[in-house]
Amino acid sequence: MHRQTFEVVALSGSVLPEGFDLTDPDLYAHRVPLPEFAALRRTAPVRWIAQRHGAAGFDDDGYWAVTRHADVKEVSTRPEVFSSAANTAVIRFNEHIDREQIDVQRLIMLNMDPPEHTRVRQIVQRGFTPRAIRALEGALRDRAAAIVAAAERRGAGDFVADIACELPLQAIAELIGVPQADRARIFDWSNKMVAYDDPELAITEEVGTTAATELISYAMGLAADRKERPARDIVSALVAAEDEGNLASDEFGFFVLLLAVAGNETTRNAISHGMHAFLTHPGQWELYKDERPATAAEEIVRWATPVISFQRTAVRPAELGGAEIRPGQRVGLFYASANHDPEVFERPEDFDITRDPNPHLGFGGGGPHFCLGKSLAALEIGLIFDAIADTLPGIQLAGEPRRLRSAWLNGIKELRVRYA
Repeated sequence: MHRQTFEVVALSGSVLPEGFDLTDPDLYAHRVPLPEFAALRRTAPVRWIAQRHGAAGFDDDGYWAVTRHADVKEVSTRPEVFSSAANTAVIRFNEHIDREQIDVQRLIMLNMDPPEHTRVRQIVQRGFTPRAIRALEGALRDRAAAIVAAAERRGAGDFVADIACELPLQAIAELIGVPQADRARIFDWSNKMVAYDDPELAITEEVGTTAATELISYAMGLAADRKERPARDIVSALVAAEDEGNLASDEFGFFVLLLAVAGNETTRNAISHGMHAFLTHPGQWELYKDERPATAAEEIVRWATPVISFQRTAVRPAELGGAEIRPGQRVGLFYASANHDPEVFERPEDFDITRDPNPHLGFGGGGPHFCLGKSLAALEIGLIFDAIADTLPGIQLAGEPRRLRSAWLNGIKELRVRYA
Protein backbone atom coordinates (compact mmCIF):
# COMPACT_ATOMS: atom_id res chain seq x y z
CA MET A 1 0.00 0.00 0.00
CA HIS A 2 1.23 3.51 -0.84
CA ARG A 3 2.64 5.15 2.32
CA GLN A 4 0.39 8.20 2.10
CA THR A 5 -2.72 6.02 1.60
CA PHE A 6 -1.77 3.91 4.62
CA GLU A 7 -1.37 6.98 6.81
CA VAL A 8 -4.78 8.33 5.77
CA VAL A 9 -6.44 4.99 6.55
CA ALA A 10 -4.70 4.93 9.91
CA LEU A 11 -6.01 8.40 10.71
CA SER A 12 -9.57 7.77 9.61
CA GLY A 13 -10.86 6.56 12.96
CA SER A 14 -10.22 9.72 14.99
CA VAL A 15 -9.57 12.07 12.02
CA LEU A 16 -6.73 13.77 13.90
CA PRO A 17 -4.63 12.73 16.89
CA GLU A 18 -5.53 14.58 20.07
CA GLY A 19 -3.90 17.98 20.22
CA PHE A 20 -2.86 17.98 16.56
CA ASP A 21 -2.59 21.57 15.29
CA LEU A 22 -2.41 22.24 11.56
CA THR A 23 -0.54 25.51 12.22
CA ASP A 24 2.19 24.04 14.41
CA PRO A 25 5.50 25.37 13.00
CA ASP A 26 7.33 22.28 14.28
CA LEU A 27 5.14 20.20 11.97
CA TYR A 28 6.10 22.17 8.86
CA ALA A 29 9.78 21.98 9.73
CA HIS A 30 9.44 18.33 8.65
CA ARG A 31 6.50 17.97 6.26
CA VAL A 32 3.19 19.26 4.95
CA PRO A 33 0.44 17.18 6.63
CA LEU A 34 -1.15 15.85 3.44
CA PRO A 35 -2.46 12.62 5.07
CA GLU A 36 -4.21 14.62 7.79
CA PHE A 37 -5.65 17.02 5.21
CA ALA A 38 -7.00 14.05 3.23
CA ALA A 39 -8.68 12.61 6.33
CA LEU A 40 -10.28 15.97 7.16
CA ARG A 41 -11.55 16.55 3.62
CA ARG A 42 -13.26 13.17 3.75
CA THR A 43 -14.69 13.21 7.28
CA ALA A 44 -14.67 16.76 8.70
CA PRO A 45 -13.94 19.32 5.96
CA VAL A 46 -14.65 22.25 8.29
CA ARG A 47 -13.22 21.15 11.62
CA TRP A 48 -12.63 23.06 14.87
CA ILE A 49 -8.97 22.90 15.90
CA ALA A 50 -8.52 23.70 19.58
CA GLN A 51 -5.46 25.61 20.73
CA ARG A 52 -4.18 26.62 24.13
CA HIS A 53 -5.64 30.08 24.79
CA GLY A 54 -3.55 32.73 23.08
CA ALA A 55 -1.08 30.24 21.56
CA ALA A 56 -1.40 31.84 18.11
CA GLY A 57 -1.19 35.40 19.42
CA PHE A 58 -4.97 35.91 19.40
CA ASP A 59 -7.40 36.14 22.31
CA ASP A 60 -9.11 32.84 21.51
CA ASP A 61 -8.92 29.08 21.85
CA GLY A 62 -8.57 27.88 18.25
CA TYR A 63 -9.85 28.15 14.70
CA TRP A 64 -11.92 26.37 12.06
CA ALA A 65 -9.81 24.43 9.56
CA VAL A 66 -11.23 24.60 6.01
CA THR A 67 -9.69 21.88 3.86
CA ARG A 68 -11.91 21.38 0.76
CA HIS A 69 -11.27 23.29 -2.45
CA ALA A 70 -14.89 24.45 -2.78
CA ASP A 71 -15.08 25.71 0.81
CA VAL A 72 -11.78 27.61 0.58
CA LYS A 73 -13.10 29.34 -2.53
CA GLU A 74 -16.39 30.18 -0.82
CA VAL A 75 -14.72 31.85 2.14
CA SER A 76 -12.31 33.71 -0.15
CA THR A 77 -15.11 35.24 -2.20
CA ARG A 78 -17.27 36.43 0.73
CA PRO A 79 -15.31 39.26 2.38
CA GLU A 80 -18.53 40.71 3.78
CA VAL A 81 -18.78 37.61 6.00
CA PHE A 82 -15.16 36.54 6.38
CA SER A 83 -12.87 39.47 7.16
CA SER A 84 -9.14 39.81 6.47
CA ALA A 85 -8.87 42.95 8.60
CA ALA A 86 -10.35 41.69 11.87
CA ASN A 87 -7.35 39.51 12.81
CA THR A 88 -5.19 39.83 9.67
CA ALA A 89 -4.62 37.02 7.16
CA VAL A 90 -1.70 35.50 9.08
CA ILE A 91 -2.98 32.43 10.89
CA ARG A 92 -0.38 32.25 13.64
CA PHE A 93 1.91 34.75 15.31
CA ASN A 94 4.26 34.37 18.23
CA GLU A 95 2.11 33.91 21.35
CA HIS A 96 3.75 36.93 23.00
CA ILE A 97 2.87 39.40 20.25
CA ASP A 98 1.05 42.55 21.38
CA ARG A 99 -2.39 43.22 19.94
CA GLU A 100 -1.10 46.59 18.76
CA GLN A 101 1.50 44.79 16.62
CA ILE A 102 -1.27 42.77 15.00
CA ASP A 103 -3.53 45.76 14.41
CA VAL A 104 -0.84 47.82 12.68
CA GLN A 105 -0.65 45.14 10.00
CA ARG A 106 -4.04 46.28 8.72
CA LEU A 107 -2.06 48.88 6.79
CA ILE A 108 -0.89 46.05 4.49
CA MET A 109 -3.24 45.38 1.57
CA LEU A 110 -3.33 41.67 2.39
CA ASN A 111 -5.02 42.54 5.68
CA MET A 112 -7.63 45.00 4.37
CA ASP A 113 -11.30 44.54 3.55
CA PRO A 114 -13.33 46.37 0.91
CA PRO A 115 -13.84 49.23 0.34
CA GLU A 116 -10.36 50.28 1.53
CA HIS A 117 -8.82 47.21 -0.08
CA THR A 118 -10.59 48.03 -3.34
CA ARG A 119 -9.17 51.56 -3.37
CA VAL A 120 -5.59 50.46 -2.74
CA ARG A 121 -5.72 47.52 -5.15
CA GLN A 122 -7.05 49.70 -7.97
CA ILE A 123 -3.98 51.88 -7.58
CA VAL A 124 -1.29 49.20 -7.18
CA GLN A 125 -2.57 47.05 -10.03
CA ARG A 126 -1.19 49.71 -12.40
CA GLY A 127 2.17 48.08 -11.76
CA PHE A 128 0.94 44.64 -12.81
CA THR A 129 -0.74 45.26 -16.16
CA PRO A 130 0.18 42.87 -18.99
CA ARG A 131 2.16 45.71 -20.55
CA ALA A 132 4.11 46.32 -17.33
CA ILE A 133 4.95 42.62 -16.98
CA ARG A 134 6.00 42.32 -20.62
CA ALA A 135 8.30 45.31 -20.12
CA LEU A 136 10.19 43.34 -17.46
CA GLU A 137 10.58 40.13 -19.46
CA GLY A 138 13.75 40.95 -21.37
CA ALA A 139 15.67 42.13 -18.33
CA LEU A 140 14.49 39.17 -16.25
CA ARG A 141 15.41 36.68 -18.99
CA ASP A 142 18.95 38.09 -19.03
CA ARG A 143 19.15 37.99 -15.24
CA ALA A 144 17.92 34.38 -15.15
CA ALA A 145 20.62 33.36 -17.62
CA ALA A 146 23.30 35.17 -15.60
CA ILE A 147 22.13 33.63 -12.30
CA VAL A 148 22.27 30.11 -13.72
CA ALA A 149 25.62 30.68 -15.43
CA ALA A 150 27.12 31.81 -12.13
CA ALA A 151 25.80 28.65 -10.44
CA GLU A 152 27.32 26.50 -13.18
CA ARG A 153 30.74 27.94 -12.44
CA ARG A 154 30.41 26.86 -8.80
CA GLY A 155 29.96 23.21 -9.79
CA ALA A 156 27.80 22.47 -6.73
CA GLY A 157 26.02 24.39 -4.01
CA ASP A 158 22.78 25.38 -2.34
CA PHE A 159 20.13 25.81 -5.02
CA VAL A 160 18.08 28.14 -2.78
CA ALA A 161 20.88 30.63 -2.22
CA ASP A 162 22.50 30.28 -5.64
CA ILE A 163 19.44 30.32 -7.90
CA ALA A 164 15.96 30.32 -6.34
CA CYS A 165 16.30 33.47 -4.26
CA GLU A 166 17.87 35.67 -6.91
CA LEU A 167 15.31 36.10 -9.69
CA PRO A 168 12.29 36.95 -7.47
CA LEU A 169 14.41 39.54 -5.70
CA GLN A 170 15.56 41.00 -9.01
CA ALA A 171 11.99 41.03 -10.33
CA ILE A 172 10.65 43.06 -7.43
CA ALA A 173 13.65 45.38 -7.50
CA GLU A 174 13.17 45.92 -11.27
CA LEU A 175 9.47 46.53 -10.73
CA ILE A 176 9.93 49.31 -8.21
CA GLY A 177 13.28 50.62 -9.38
CA VAL A 178 15.55 49.61 -6.51
CA PRO A 179 19.21 50.26 -7.45
CA GLN A 180 21.31 47.12 -7.86
CA ALA A 181 23.50 48.13 -4.91
CA ASP A 182 20.48 48.08 -2.55
CA ARG A 183 18.92 44.81 -3.65
CA ALA A 184 20.71 42.57 -1.17
CA ARG A 185 19.24 44.69 1.62
CA ILE A 186 15.70 43.97 0.37
CA PHE A 187 16.47 40.24 0.40
CA ASP A 188 17.90 40.41 3.91
CA TRP A 189 14.92 42.35 5.28
CA SER A 190 12.37 39.99 3.71
CA ASN A 191 14.18 36.93 5.10
CA LYS A 192 14.13 38.35 8.61
CA MET A 193 10.42 39.21 8.42
CA VAL A 194 9.31 35.62 7.81
CA ALA A 195 11.95 33.52 9.58
CA TYR A 196 11.26 34.34 13.24
CA ASP A 197 9.70 30.90 13.83
CA ASP A 198 12.93 29.10 12.89
CA PRO A 199 15.39 28.99 15.82
CA GLU A 200 18.26 27.87 13.59
CA LEU A 201 18.20 31.24 11.87
CA ALA A 202 18.48 33.01 15.25
CA ILE A 203 15.97 35.64 14.17
CA THR A 204 13.62 36.88 16.87
CA GLU A 205 10.29 38.57 16.32
CA GLU A 206 11.95 41.82 17.39
CA VAL A 207 14.53 41.42 14.63
CA GLY A 208 11.73 40.77 12.15
CA THR A 209 9.88 43.86 13.30
CA THR A 210 13.03 45.96 12.93
CA ALA A 211 13.58 44.58 9.43
CA ALA A 212 10.00 45.46 8.45
CA THR A 213 10.45 48.98 9.79
CA GLU A 214 13.69 49.44 7.85
CA LEU A 215 12.13 48.16 4.62
CA ILE A 216 9.10 50.43 4.99
CA SER A 217 11.36 53.40 5.69
CA TYR A 218 13.46 52.63 2.62
CA ALA A 219 10.35 52.36 0.42
CA MET A 220 8.91 55.58 1.82
CA GLY A 221 12.14 57.28 0.83
CA LEU A 222 11.70 56.02 -2.74
CA ALA A 223 8.12 57.29 -2.76
CA ALA A 224 9.07 60.71 -1.41
CA ASP A 225 11.74 61.08 -4.07
CA ARG A 226 9.30 60.24 -6.87
CA LYS A 227 6.72 62.65 -5.51
CA GLU A 228 9.33 65.37 -5.77
CA ARG A 229 10.82 64.17 -9.07
CA PRO A 230 8.37 61.92 -10.98
CA ALA A 231 9.94 59.55 -13.51
CA ARG A 232 8.60 57.14 -16.11
CA ASP A 233 8.51 54.20 -13.69
CA ILE A 234 6.12 52.18 -11.56
CA VAL A 235 6.83 54.07 -8.35
CA SER A 236 5.82 57.33 -9.97
CA ALA A 237 2.69 55.71 -11.36
CA LEU A 238 1.69 54.65 -7.86
CA VAL A 239 2.61 57.69 -5.79
CA ALA A 240 2.69 60.66 -8.15
CA ALA A 241 -0.16 60.06 -10.58
CA GLU A 242 -2.43 63.06 -11.04
CA ASP A 243 -6.25 62.83 -10.99
CA GLU A 244 -6.14 59.03 -10.74
CA GLY A 245 -5.64 58.54 -7.02
CA ASN A 246 -2.28 57.59 -5.61
CA LEU A 247 -0.64 55.97 -2.63
CA ALA A 248 0.62 58.02 0.26
CA SER A 249 4.28 57.41 1.08
CA ASP A 250 3.42 55.17 4.04
CA GLU A 251 0.92 53.19 1.93
CA PHE A 252 3.64 52.64 -0.65
CA GLY A 253 5.98 51.50 2.11
CA PHE A 254 3.53 48.84 3.26
CA PHE A 255 2.93 47.82 -0.36
CA VAL A 256 6.65 47.15 -0.80
CA LEU A 257 6.59 45.19 2.47
CA LEU A 258 3.87 42.99 0.97
CA LEU A 259 5.86 42.55 -2.24
CA ALA A 260 8.91 41.48 -0.26
CA VAL A 261 6.98 38.61 1.32
CA ALA A 262 4.18 37.80 -1.13
CA GLY A 263 6.36 38.25 -4.20
CA ASN A 264 9.88 37.40 -3.13
CA GLU A 265 9.53 34.66 -0.51
CA THR A 266 6.66 32.78 -2.16
CA THR A 267 8.14 32.69 -5.66
CA ARG A 268 11.52 31.68 -4.28
CA ASN A 269 9.91 28.73 -2.50
CA ALA A 270 7.90 27.75 -5.58
CA ILE A 271 11.15 27.60 -7.56
CA SER A 272 12.92 25.59 -4.83
CA HIS A 273 10.05 23.09 -4.51
CA GLY A 274 9.76 22.94 -8.29
CA MET A 275 13.42 22.00 -8.68
CA HIS A 276 13.11 19.34 -5.99
CA ALA A 277 10.00 17.98 -7.70
CA PHE A 278 11.80 17.79 -11.04
CA LEU A 279 14.80 16.05 -9.49
CA THR A 280 12.62 13.49 -7.72
CA HIS A 281 10.44 13.01 -10.83
CA PRO A 282 13.12 12.68 -13.53
CA GLY A 283 10.58 11.85 -16.23
CA GLN A 284 8.99 15.25 -15.72
CA TRP A 285 12.40 16.94 -15.95
CA GLU A 286 13.12 15.19 -19.24
CA LEU A 287 9.68 16.26 -20.50
CA TYR A 288 10.31 19.84 -19.48
CA LYS A 289 13.72 19.97 -21.15
CA ASP A 290 12.27 18.58 -24.38
CA GLU A 291 8.93 20.39 -24.62
CA ARG A 292 8.83 23.36 -22.17
CA PRO A 293 5.04 23.04 -21.68
CA ALA A 294 3.26 26.30 -20.90
CA THR A 295 1.34 24.48 -18.14
CA ALA A 296 4.46 23.75 -16.07
CA ALA A 297 4.52 26.92 -13.95
CA GLU A 298 0.95 26.41 -12.74
CA GLU A 299 1.67 22.82 -11.72
CA ILE A 300 4.82 23.88 -9.90
CA VAL A 301 2.77 26.38 -7.89
CA ARG A 302 0.06 23.79 -7.15
CA TRP A 303 2.64 21.25 -6.06
CA ALA A 304 4.60 23.72 -3.95
CA THR A 305 1.69 25.78 -2.55
CA PRO A 306 4.18 28.23 -0.99
CA VAL A 307 1.53 29.71 1.32
CA ILE A 308 0.10 26.73 3.15
CA SER A 309 -2.65 28.75 4.78
CA PHE A 310 -4.09 32.18 5.47
CA GLN A 311 -7.06 33.00 7.67
CA ARG A 312 -10.23 35.03 7.78
CA THR A 313 -12.40 35.98 10.77
CA ALA A 314 -16.18 35.66 10.71
CA VAL A 315 -17.95 38.98 11.28
CA ARG A 316 -21.45 37.48 11.20
CA PRO A 317 -22.92 33.99 11.76
CA ALA A 318 -22.13 31.64 8.88
CA GLU A 319 -22.69 28.02 7.90
CA LEU A 320 -19.87 26.30 6.04
CA GLY A 321 -19.44 22.64 5.28
CA GLY A 322 -21.97 21.70 7.93
CA ALA A 323 -20.28 23.79 10.64
CA GLU A 324 -21.90 26.76 12.38
CA ILE A 325 -19.30 29.52 12.61
CA ARG A 326 -19.85 32.31 15.15
CA PRO A 327 -18.80 35.94 14.77
CA GLY A 328 -15.26 36.47 15.99
CA GLN A 329 -14.11 32.93 15.23
CA ARG A 330 -11.08 32.51 12.98
CA VAL A 331 -11.25 30.39 9.84
CA GLY A 332 -8.08 28.81 8.42
CA LEU A 333 -7.92 28.44 4.64
CA PHE A 334 -5.61 25.51 3.93
CA TYR A 335 -4.55 25.99 0.32
CA ALA A 336 -2.17 23.02 0.50
CA SER A 337 -5.15 20.79 1.24
CA ALA A 338 -7.38 22.38 -1.41
CA ASN A 339 -4.66 21.80 -4.00
CA HIS A 340 -4.76 18.07 -3.28
CA ASP A 341 -8.55 17.73 -3.32
CA PRO A 342 -9.42 14.67 -5.46
CA GLU A 343 -12.86 16.16 -6.14
CA VAL A 344 -11.04 18.77 -8.26
CA PHE A 345 -7.74 17.20 -9.34
CA GLU A 346 -7.27 13.81 -10.95
CA ARG A 347 -4.44 12.01 -9.14
CA PRO A 348 -3.46 15.09 -7.12
CA GLU A 349 -0.50 13.22 -5.63
CA ASP A 350 1.17 13.18 -9.07
CA PHE A 351 3.50 15.97 -10.17
CA ASP A 352 2.31 16.47 -13.75
CA ILE A 353 3.56 19.53 -15.63
CA THR A 354 1.02 18.91 -18.41
CA ARG A 355 -1.95 19.10 -16.01
CA ASP A 356 -4.72 21.02 -17.74
CA PRO A 357 -7.05 22.38 -16.51
CA ASN A 358 -5.37 23.20 -13.23
CA PRO A 359 -7.69 25.28 -11.02
CA HIS A 360 -5.28 25.32 -8.09
CA LEU A 361 -5.50 27.86 -5.28
CA GLY A 362 -1.79 28.53 -4.98
CA PHE A 363 -2.48 32.17 -5.87
CA GLY A 364 -5.47 32.36 -3.52
CA GLY A 365 -9.06 31.24 -3.65
CA GLY A 366 -10.36 34.07 -5.82
CA GLY A 367 -12.20 37.09 -4.51
CA PRO A 368 -10.62 40.45 -3.68
CA HIS A 369 -7.32 38.98 -2.46
CA PHE A 370 -6.49 36.88 -5.52
CA CYS A 371 -2.74 37.28 -6.10
CA LEU A 372 -2.01 40.50 -7.94
CA GLY A 373 1.39 39.24 -9.06
CA LYS A 374 0.30 35.90 -10.56
CA SER A 375 1.49 36.75 -14.07
CA LEU A 376 4.85 37.99 -12.81
CA ALA A 377 5.38 34.88 -10.66
CA ALA A 378 4.52 32.55 -13.56
CA LEU A 379 6.91 34.49 -15.81
CA GLU A 380 9.75 34.19 -13.28
CA ILE A 381 9.19 30.46 -12.82
CA GLY A 382 9.18 29.85 -16.57
CA LEU A 383 12.29 31.97 -17.19
CA ILE A 384 14.40 30.39 -14.44
CA PHE A 385 13.55 26.80 -15.39
CA ASP A 386 14.17 27.55 -19.06
CA ALA A 387 17.60 28.87 -18.09
CA ILE A 388 18.30 25.82 -15.91
CA ALA A 389 17.20 23.44 -18.68
CA ASP A 390 19.44 25.24 -21.19
CA THR A 391 22.55 25.53 -19.03
CA LEU A 392 22.26 22.85 -16.32
CA PRO A 393 20.34 19.98 -17.96
CA GLY A 394 22.22 17.42 -15.84
CA ILE A 395 21.57 19.07 -12.46
CA GLN A 396 21.42 16.46 -9.69
CA LEU A 397 20.16 16.31 -6.14
CA ALA A 398 22.96 16.14 -3.54
CA GLY A 399 20.91 16.07 -0.34
CA GLU A 400 17.43 16.25 1.08
CA PRO A 401 15.81 19.68 1.35
CA ARG A 402 16.01 21.41 4.71
CA ARG A 403 12.67 22.96 5.49
CA LEU A 404 11.83 26.28 7.12
CA ARG A 405 10.09 26.14 10.48
CA SER A 406 7.03 28.30 9.81
CA ALA A 407 3.36 28.19 10.72
CA TRP A 408 2.13 29.25 7.29
CA LEU A 409 4.94 29.21 4.70
CA ASN A 410 5.98 26.04 2.88
CA GLY A 411 9.62 27.04 2.81
CA ILE A 412 12.87 25.36 1.80
CA LYS A 413 15.91 27.01 3.34
CA GLU A 414 18.54 24.74 1.75
CA LEU A 415 18.63 22.35 -1.22
CA ARG A 416 22.06 20.95 -2.02
CA VAL A 417 22.64 20.10 -5.68
CA ARG A 418 25.40 19.36 -8.19
CA TYR A 419 25.16 21.68 -11.17
CA ALA A 420 27.35 19.71 -13.58
